[in-house]
Amino acid sequence: MNATTSASQRIAELRQQLAEASSAYHERDELLIPDAEYDRLMRELEALEAAHPELDDADSPSHQVGGKASSRFAEVVHAVPMLSLGNAFSDEEVHDFVRRIDERLHRKQLLFSAEPKLDGLAINLRYENGVFVQGATRGDGATGEDVSANLRQIKVIPQRLLGEGWPEVLEVRGEVYMPRADFERYNEQARLHGGKVLANPRNGAAGSLRQLDPKVSAQRPLSFYAYGLGEVDGELPPTHSGTLAQLAQWGFPVSDLCQVVEGAEGLLAYYRDIGQRRDGLPFDIDGVVYKLDDREGQQAMGFVARAPRWAIAHKFPAQEQTTTVEAIEIQIGRTGAATPVARLKPVHVAGVVVTNATLHNADQIARLDVRVGDTVIVRRAGDVIPEVVSVIADRRPEGAVPWQMPRSCPVCGAEIVREEGAAAWRCSGELSCPAQRKEAIAHFASRKAMDIDGLGDKYIETLVDAGIVRGVADLYLLDRDQLLVLKLALDADSPEALASQLTPHLQPEGSGDTLNAIIKLDPADAGWRAQALAVPAQFEWNTRKIASKWADNLVAAIANSRNTKLERLLFALGIEHVGESTAKALSAWFGDLELIRRLPWPLFKRVPDIGGEVARSIGHFMDQPGNQQAIDDLLARGVQINDRHPPSAKLRADLTLATLLQDLEIPKVTPVRAKQLAEAFKTVDAIRDESAHNFVTAGLPAETANALVAWLDRDANAALFSAAGAAMQELLLKAPEAAAQATGPLEGKTVVLTGTLAQMSRDDAKARLEALGAKVAGSVSKKTSFVVAGSEAGSKLDKANELGVDVWDEACLLTFLADNGQSA
Repeated sequence: MNATTSASQRIAELRQQLAEASSAYHERDELLIPDAEYDRLMRELEALEAAHPELDDADSPSHQVGGKASSRFAEVVHAVPMLSLGNAFSDEEVHDFVRRIDERLHRKQLLFSAEPKLDGLAINLRYENGVFVQGATRGDGATGEDVSANLRQIKVIPQRLLGEGWPEVLEVRGEVYMPRADFERYNEQARLHGGKVLANPRNGAAGSLRQLDPKVSAQRPLSFYAYGLGEVDGELPPTHSGTLAQLAQWGFPVSDLCQVVEGAEGLLAYYRDIGQRRDGLPFDIDGVVYKLDDREGQQAMGFVARAPRWAIAHKFPAQEQTTTVEAIEIQIGRTGAATPVARLKPVHVAGVVVTNATLHNADQIARLDVRVGDTVIVRRAGDVIPEVVSVIADRRPEGAVPWQMPRSCPVCGAEIVREEGAAAWRCSGELSCPAQRKEAIAHFASRKAMDIDGLGDKYIETLVDAGIVRGVADLYLLDRDQLLVLKLALDADSPEALASQLTPHLQPEGSGDTLNAIIKLDPADAGWRAQALAVPAQFEWNTRKIASKWADNLVAAIANSRNTKLERLLFALGIEHVGESTAKALSAWFGDLELIRRLPWPLFKRVPDIGGEVARSIGHFMDQPGNQQAIDDLLARGVQINDRHPPSAKLRADLTLATLLQDLEIPKVTPVRAKQLAEAFKTVDAIRDESAHNFVTAGLPAETANALVAWLDRDANAALFSAAGAAMQELLLKAPEAAAQATGPLEGKTVVLTGTLAQMSRDDAKARLEALGAKVAGSVSKKTSFVVAGSEAGSKLDKANELGVDVWDEACLLTFLADNGQSA
């Protein structure tokens, strides 16, 4: 592997990791990785992209700001983008920041506005003629969420500006936060009255501002500090510090910790001062911000992709403490990722009692050699998720043993497997594991899977939380009444509103208890809608004539999905590494779900483009009783496969004893030795019962013979060997003769689609080409038979011309399809 390939792979890993972390942080108020870790990964990505500019991408997280706006709120397109800030972590980086400005501006004196970096939620407030008209979150920097109604509940935000002389249009930017003391008081009252306890001030602020009911925001102790500007139509002071002073005169809260300082030494002195005062401040901060004070200089410095050159955030180092590991447990994430977590003796870190810390993965535990009973250094990086940094080895108690990843999921009991070539482990009970339930159902219902249109994430979330849907097969038990209540619950802003909507439609007898139970639910609890659906009393309708096109359409979509193709169902099951193409290939080669369900994994390797990792993943999935039960439930509830057919005739030529021996991945059994064994012993049974001596007599090297015998001596391997042999015989008996299976005119040909087609979608074109036997690939190579180029075709067309590959336009494709019974 060359350096560019290695860099490309690492860049792809970093982009995915950072994108997932950013999405969780900005869209769900969750922190998947500490801020310090996010910053480290981002710096690694930026360094790799700088070293390999040919691998740069405009969609990279290094060029993005924040996360996409939630669909629960109206979108607001920012007139001036809300950018992020670059980070500094050392004195040297601060000196470099000042030096770059000095080299460009050549000023005798460089003055900066230094400010605390509050840990809350960035927002934009828009005023027209002095009146507050709209407030929005940062979102992805270009588009945010309209949270005006919630911002109006924050008393310190002026609804009408004080004084006079304000610009006709004024956008003020700042941070919504939750003061520490108010946060603690709120949680104390919540615990006292059985309400929802907030995780920390930052999440409390972000979650409060994203409530659909403004009354909830009004109950939360939110505050605000102004720190900058967006769109301005009018005059303002020429300096940042002067602008903040002017904003204060107009009624905006501005931190009294803001100072104007000179040069790098002034910045660092401010940083040290705020760092010493940090724990005593009334709000959480994770660093300080430096901004060039004069606006003319700011304009001269300009911007990089996602940040101004004239400002930077100087982050505080993560704070650390020592404590003891009392246990190491496994948490299963939404996608099945198995993450080890250290249960700790409670310790105060950065002002918070820490009892758990992430250990990231088994490799990290092995690197640190963390054991139960160890004394460890814990870092509360980013002030949210603590992590174990290192072990103090000389404090290790006698008898502490190395930790091993458990073999079964603590949630569902399915096997925990390691992803080949990666540090990640995951639960293989995809369909049966409650921890993965929501993700599995969303994938199952997606357009290219079972295509249950209308079943969005918010509906799945509520149905699962209510216990109504416990697995994919439960979707086929949903009825219109349940969906009506679900829709009413999600449309209601509060439990009282839901009860009011239900009242006209329920039978008077017995409905009082139901409605009272709903009314008593806590509107501040994000799960109240699920609790409403799970109210024990049954809904007794006095009419079923409630109009709901959504419910009717969803009932129809669920019913229609019962009649499906094998490839769709295989893709819908969510088997790790089985995408659309692999599902299509499995369907084409084996044709029968019942057959695929019980095939030993080595048989899947006979399918083109399926290697050992994918084959084992399919086998692991089918080995889990919970997954098999989920398939049984789907079939019992009416799911039918309408394109069942015998195995492909190609198996007759491709599946032999020699290829089976190769696919079993027996140590030392190379293709040459596999062929030798097959010719000498003819059957699986003969090979299984032979000795090393007889293998050597048949011509195998002693090393190969001994490795084969040692492999077969393991009961699991012997069972797999026998099952694979029996499955091979069954497939050969069921597969038709080659002449009996028709082939398409594009059999054996590879086609690439590029550009936009006017008369059909790319998916439609792909399906029609595959129906004629073609393999539709994503990239052009010398093996490509021809390229179909629509309008605005790009690099793939250039590559085809460079390699001399045939190029068809859309008219040529349509003619060919029509001639072969696949007209659009």
